[in-house]
Amino acid sequence: MPIKPIIDLREYGQEFTANPHPYYTALRESGPVHQVVSPEGMPGWLIVGYEEARAALADQRFVKDGSAAGFVPPRVEIVGPSLLGVDPPDHSRLRKLVAREFTARRVEALRPRVQRLTDAFLDAMAPAGRADLVDAFSFPLPITVICELLGVPAEDRDSFRVWSNELVAPSGAMTEEEAAEGFAAYFDALIEDKRAAGPGEDLMSALVATRAEDGDRLSIPELRGLAQLLIIAGHETTVNLITNTVRLLLTHPGQLKAVREDFTLIPGVLEEVLRHDGPVETATYRFSAEDVEIGGTVVPAHSLVIVGLAAADRDPGRFPDPAAFDIHRDTQGHLGFGHGIHFCLGAPLARLEGEIAVRSLLERFPKLALDPESPPLDWMPGILIRGPRHLPVVW
Repeated sequence: MPIKPIIDLREYGQEFTANPHPYYTALRESGPVHQVVSPEGMPGWLIVGYEEARAALADQRFVKDGSAAGFVPPRVEIVGPSLLGVDPPDHSRLRKLVAREFTARRVEALRPRVQRLTDAFLDAMAPAGRADLVDAFSFPLPITVICELLGVPAEDRDSFRVWSNELVAPSGAMTEEEAAEGFAAYFDALIEDKRAAGPGEDLMSALVATRAEDGDRLSIPELRGLAQLLIIAGHETTVNLITNTVRLLLTHPGQLKAVREDFTLIPGVLEEVLRHDGPVETATYRFSAEDVEIGGTVVPAHSLVIVGLAAADRDPGRFPDPAAFDIHRDTQGHLGFGHGIHFCLGAPLARLEGEIAVRSLLERFPKLALDPESPPLDWMPGILIRGPRHLPVVW
C-alpha cells in the first residue's frame, strides 16, 4: 500500500482560511484520515470522514490530556484544567459538578432576558441603517448573556474578547501565555470576591459554593479553568453561529424568503448552519494514547489528532448533496456541537440565543442585506473557530 504524503495545511494559504470546504472534499475523496501539519505548524492526523470522526469523538483511546499520551503541550497550562482538557474520571467529576448548575431549566429561564437584551441591541443599531453585525450584535449579545449568567461585569467584555480571540484564533497582538495570564488574574480576583460575598444567584457563585454529596468541591484552578471555558465557549461559538446564519440566509434569498414567511423554520435553519458551515471547524485537540486504527489508517501512539467537524458534516456518505445549504434537510446526527462525553454543555443556550437573535433581527429589519460597499470578508485565522471577523450589513 503506497504511503500517503504529509499534507501541510499552511501551504493552502488564505483561500483555505476563507473557504476550507473544497480542500476538505479533496482530502476526503482520497481517504478519511490524513497525516498533516496544522496551520499552527503542529504535526498530527486529520480526520475528515463522517463515520470516522464520529467514532473518534467517542473513542477514549483518543484522550484530551496530552500528558497522558506522552505529548508535551506547546505551553504550560496557566489558567487551570477545564472540561475540554481532561479525561474520565476527572472529566466525569467536573462535568457533574458543573451540569447540576447549568441545567435546561436555568437556560430556559434566560429566555425573557435574552429577548430584552436582543431588543436593546437592535434598538441601538436601528437609526444608523448600517452596521458591522459582529460588533453591533453578534458579539455583544452572547458575551452579555454569559457574563450575566456567570455573574461577571458586562463592562469587562472587551477584555474577554481580546483574551478569547488570542486563545482560539491567535492574531499575534499578544502571546497565548499573556492572554491566559489575563484570564487567570481576572478569575482569581473574581473567585475571591464571590467567596467573600457568600451565596449568590449567579452561576459562578454557585460553582464556588457547590459541593457534591460526598463533599467534593471545585479547586481554585478548576474554578478558573471552568470559568474561562464557559466565557470562551459561551460566546465564541454563539457569535459565529449568529453571524454565519445571517450570512448564509442573506446569500440564499429563496431560503431567506421561506424563513421570513415562517419563523418556525429557524430552529431547523440553525441546525443546517451547524452542519453546513458551523462556528467550530475542528474539535479541540485529542491525543492517541496507543496505536489506533481508524478508517483503515493506523494513527500511532502519542500523536496529535484533529477531528474535522466541518469536513465530516459535508461527507456525502452521510448527508446527500452536502455542499448545498438546505434549511429543510434532515440534519440529525450532525457534529456541529461535537459528540460523546465532550458534547457541548452549552448547546441549549447557543440554540436559544441563536433562535431569538435571528428571528428578532429579521423581524426588525425586513430589508436586511449584506453591505454592497464592504470589502471581502476577513475570516478568523486557524482551524478551530469558523466565521468572519466582521459582517457589514444594511437595512
